[in-house]
Amino acid sequence: MQKNETGSGATAPDTTGGPARLSVALLQAENRRLREQLDGLIAEARLNQDKLRRFDQLERKVIGAASLAGLLDTLLQDYPALFELDCVTVALVDAQYEAARILGEGSASQPGGLLFLHSEQPLQQLYAAGARPLLGAPTAAHEFLFEGQSATPGSVALLPLVHRGAFIGSLNLGSRDATRFATGSSTDFLERLAALVAVCLDSALATERLKLAGLTDGLTGVHNRRYFESRCLEEVQAARRSTQPLVCLLLDVDHFKRINDTHGHPAGDAVLRYVARLIRAQLRGSDVVARYGGEEFVMLLPATPLPAALDTAERIRRVIAAQSMPVQVAEPLRITVSIGAALLPGEGEVDAAVLAAALVQRADQALYAAKQGGRNRVLAAD
Repeated sequence: MQKNETGSGATAPDTTGGPARLSVALLQAENRRLREQLDGLIAEARLNQDKLRRFDQLERKVIGAASLAGLLDTLLQDYPALFELDCVTVALVDAQYEAARILGEGSASQPGGLLFLHSEQPLQQLYAAGARPLLGAPTAAHEFLFEGQSATPGSVALLPLVHRGAFIGSLNLGSRDATRFATGSSTDFLERLAALVAVCLDSALATERLKLAGLTDGLTGVHNRRYFESRCLEEVQAARRSTQPLVCLLLDVDHFKRINDTHGHPAGDAVLRYVARLIRAQLRGSDVVARYGGEEFVMLLPATPLPAALDTAERIRRVIAAQSMPVQVAEPLRITVSIGAALLPGEGEVDAAVLAAALVQRADQALYAAKQGGRNRVLAAD
C-alpha cells in the first residue's frame, strides 16, 4: 500500500474544489429554473393583459351598440375577430317573435349565426341547475347551437345569458383548437361578459319595443302610416340610386262600413287583424306593409317589376276572398278586397318626397278605379 507524505495510510484531502463546483452548479440550475418560471409568469401576465385589453375593447362595443342589430353584429362579427374564434353564435329566446320581427323588417337580412328559440326550456335543459359557462368538447346536446356553421369546433364555451332570473339567450363560442376551452378552465372573464351581454340585450330589446310602439298600428300589429311615409321616402331614394323598380300597392276592404254596421265594431276590428295577417303571409321580408288608415293597407315592394307585383296583389286578393272569417257571427263572413298598384317612374322628378307622394297617389287612383269597376279586383295605374 502506498503511503502519503505523513507516512500513514489515510487518503489525502480533496483540494480540487469538487463540492464547491457542485454547489455552484446547483445554484445555476436553480437560477435557470427560477428564470424560466419568471419568464413564464411574465408571458402569462402579458397574455392576460392583452386578453383584458381585448375584453375591454369588446365590452365598450357591446355597451355602445346603438341598436339590437348593432349589438348582435358586435357579438357575431367583432368578437370572433378580436379573439380568433372559428365560430360564434347567439341563441335568443323569442317566444313572442318580437326579436325576429324587429330584425326581419326591412331589406337587411338577419345576422348569420343568430337563432331563435320559442322558449327557454332548451337552455334550462342545457345548463341544468346552474347558470355558469360550460367549457369543453362539443357534444350532441350542443349541436343545435352551432347549426349551419361551416367550422366544426374542437372545443366550445357556452355562456348562459340570464336576466332577472330567466334565460334570455346563450352566447356560444367555438374553436377548432380542442384545448382552447378546456373543462375546468377559469371562467371569470366569460362570466363577466355573459352578465354584461344579458343586460345589454334586455336593454336593446326594450328600446326596440318602444320604437315599435310609436311606429306600429296597435290594432293590427303592422306598421302605421307614420312609419310608412318615412320608409317610402327611403325606398324611393334607394330605387332611384339602384335603378331597381319599386311598386306601391294600396288595398281597401270592400264594404267595410257594412260589416261594422251589421256585425258591430268588434267584428270589424277582427276583420282588419285577419286581413293584416293574410297580407303579411304573402309578402317577403324586404316588403313593407302598413295600415294607411281606416280599412286601407299600403304596401311597398322593392326591386319588384310591375307584373310580379300584380301577381303578388292578385295572390293576396284570392287568399282573402277564399277565406271564411273566424269571427263569432250568425253566418260565415266572407271578405273581399280591392287593390290598386303603381310603379315608380324610372325618369322625371328628382325630389324623393314629391315622387313618394305621387307614387301613393297613383296607387290610390288605381284603387278607386278598381272599386268603381265592381270591387274584388286588382288594377294598375296607367
